[in-house]
Amino acid sequence: MKKRTIGTLEVSTLGLGCRGLSHGYGAATNTKDAVSLIRAAHDRGVTFFDTAQVYGPFTNEDVVGEALQPVRGKVVIATKFGFELPSPDGGQHMNSQPAYIRQSVEASLKRLRTDVIDLLYQHRVDPNVPIEDVAGTVKDLIAEGKVRHFGLSEAGAQTIRKAHAVQPVTALQSEYSLFWREPEKEIIPTLEELGIGFVPFSPLGKGFLTCKIDETATFGPGDFRSVVPRFQAENLKANKALVAALTQIAEAKGVTPAQIALAWLLAQKDWIVPIPGTTKLHRLEENLGAASVELTASDASEIADALAKIDIVGDRYPAHLQARVGK
Repeated sequence: MKKRTIGTLEVSTLGLGCRGLSHGYGAATNTKDAVSLIRAAHDRGVTFFDTAQVYGPFTNEDVVGEALQPVRGKVVIATKFGFELPSPDGGQHMNSQPAYIRQSVEASLKRLRTDVIDLLYQHRVDPNVPIEDVAGTVKDLIAEGKVRHFGLSEAGAQTIRKAHAVQPVTALQSEYSLFWREPEKEIIPTLEELGIGFVPFSPLGKGFLTCKIDETATFGPGDFRSVVPRFQAENLKANKALVAALTQIAEAKGVTPAQIALAWLLAQKDWIVPIPGTTKLHRLEENLGAASVELTASDASEIADALAKIDIVGDRYPAHLQARVGK
């Protein structure tokens, strides 16, 4: 697989989001199968793997560490801090106090079976800790050789600028896809100006852009989509126009809707590296195939025309989670 550069970090054109192997979409994949899938991704050219402490919590870092230990020198591992774990009441409480960041990093290093974290993100902006203090702490960790690169997740433009002035930000990770294009307004221009890479999570719209989900879909216990407004039946029905347009374009090119969705992201900027996740080998291979899909000017125009006629319905987060993003 070809490589791309985000900030000053070289990674594969597509990464692997490992969250869904342990968290967010129902029961966790058993460790043996999860390790096998991650190693299969590396065998197929993926060098960029994304995890976080809160996925599980903790278990996803353990799985990623076990899977990648034999090839540690050949891969880039990204993880995240920013939530107090374990939570005293079962909720998710942000904590980016400098001492807690250090404590979190030491624990992540052990779970990931490594002596350095390639890319360390603040998972969500903590309103109780100045971003300058967060960036300064990560800057110290970089100087100490425990971290190589600093990242932010779901941060707003002004926060990105403030952090970048203290410690250069290598990448921003936020949701971006044909299903959620908000970053185009302010975030992408800011990243381009500052030379920061963009790592879109949920590049397939949490599965919606595979065109396998409609208003009859049901989501089991532990599946995050059950509380997402955009995945309520009436909104899924309203958003079928996007599925229809994507399917038509994909069929004309002889590829899948998921591959079109990923290829569209790759075509936006050469410093965008999506991290689709999956638990299935055939889906992994399908997703990676998107790196070879070339969108012509005609294809791009057709997609743009389709998007201009479609209004996506439903919020991407329930209100209490939406309040945490874009700060």
